[in-house]
Amino acid sequence: MSLNTNKNYIFAAQYNLTMATYKKRGYKPKTKVEKEQDLADGSATAEVFNTLDETASKTEDWVAKNQKYIFVVVGLAAALVLGYLGYQEYVAKPKQATASNDMFQAKKYFNDAVTGVEKDSLFNLALNGGEGKFGMLDIIEEYSGTDAANLANYYAGMSYLNLKDYKNAVTYLSNFSSSDEALAPIAKGGIGDAFIQLNQPEDALGYYEEAAKMRSNEFTTPLYLMKAGTTALGLGQNDKALKYFKRIKDDYASSTEAANIDIFIGKAEAAKQ
Repeated sequence: MSLNTNKNYIFAAQYNLTMATYKKRGYKPKTKVEKEQDLADGSATAEVFNTLDETASKTEDWVAKNQKYIFVVVGLAAALVLGYLGYQEYVAKPKQATASNDMFQAKKYFNDAVTGVEKDSLFNLALNGGEGKFGMLDIIEEYSGTDAANLANYYAGMSYLNLKDYKNAVTYLSNFSSSDEALAPIAKGGIGDAFIQLNQPEDALGYYEEAAKMRSNEFTTPLYLMKAGTTALGLGQNDKALKYFKRIKDDYASSTEAANIDIFIGKAEAAKQ
């Protein structure tokens, strides 16, 4: 709606209001005070419209002077959006599919290592590949930024942990991120396990505590509460250890860790005395 149209609506409304008031007064002539008030109201209304006119004029002038830059900014924004959508559809998705296919054999090596007997050789194959197939380290390098590369960091970290290469285990597990119910806390707990082996129990305790807090389930939560409790007990943090042990007893009574939890509670209580 234009400014002139707005003016017409306002003037019409004022006219109707004035006529209604005039009729209600019985067509009595206005007093001097009323006439002066009408003049003041009219002056204020005119001032408002003048201000609106000036603002609209300045805006139009600014747009006219800068329309070239406005078009450039709008065009860049549209190009960025279209570019992102195109990248996701024609680059990211195909890259992820290829990475997942190339990762298949490395995952098989890892799974065989977990369940098999020749663990070291299989974990090395999972890391470096074999039979002309990529290993996890190849996936991380070749497909950086994909979900497959992120998951490969987890497999690489756990492989290094099993191979007793604890510094590399910390590095690769730290590069892994996930919202998965089990993998997320297991990766954090794996870093804690590596720090225990590196004789850094204070660092390990922090990661065990984080792993226990990340999810609430019957598997990872009591597992890392127990590791946090035993590590805290070894560090002389007996109150903290007792808190973690009691939580296992109260909240996860059906877990494996709860089977002998009274023994650990007794140790923590004795250490406090």
